[in-house]
Amino acid sequence: MTRERWREIRAAIEQDIMDGVLEPGSRLPTEPELSTLYGTGRHSVRRAVAELAKEGHLSIEQGRGTFVQPRPTLTYTIGQRTRLRRNMASQGVDVSGQMLGAERLAAPAKVAKAVQIDAGSEVVVTRRLSLADGVPSSFGALYHSAARFPDFPERRQAMGSVSAVYASYGIKDYVRGRTRMHARPERSSEARQLRQHPDMPVIVIRAVDTQLDGTPIAVTEVIWSAARVEFDISHGEDRL
Repeated sequence: MTRERWREIRAAIEQDIMDGVLEPGSRLPTEPELSTLYGTGRHSVRRAVAELAKEGHLSIEQGRGTFVQPRPTLTYTIGQRTRLRRNMASQGVDVSGQMLGAERLAAPAKVAKAVQIDAGSEVVVTRRLSLADGVPSSFGALYHSAARFPDFPERRQAMGSVSAVYASYGIKDYVRGRTRMHARPERSSEARQLRQHPDMPVIVIRAVDTQLDGTPIAVTEVIWSAARVEFDISHGEDRL
């Protein structure tokens, strides 16, 4: 038995996933069962499964088992009018969201500067999880001036879309003023939230949305699963 046996097992399981033998959402056989199936020790099986989880093919859920991870290939266009549902709808992806919480707090210095309010002024923070075809794709926080948007979370929950909420405040249209992104290792809490392997990186996007006259209205910080999305930077008019 070679030391590289785990690579053969990894390739065999991956091929079964690609061929549909192991369907998205299905439970992988247990470690002892895989050891028997491939005629090898548990160490090789464990290594193969861990590597597939890092690559996003498998989801290891404590106490439940290991499952084939649905991997919708998402293309998220970042342009002047960046809208989650419009991005996903054209790809036939069912987008849903869950409110993770809302709170009021003193604005962090960078947030206060971005939305042009005094340092320490109160902001309303809305935290949400976004899912594509039932699979977590991102989660993040949306910051608004509490003086201007005092009940934003409640309206967001009731109306279902950010655009509708802004319209209720008299803002008929808004655009992306600035977007910055970077990749980094994910934290354990993020891995749990996104249901992915803790060694898989995430992409962090920080953005400022503005009214058409340039007045800033919100700051967002969103954590994306690097395995489930690619970004298309749109120049000029949005294609969506």
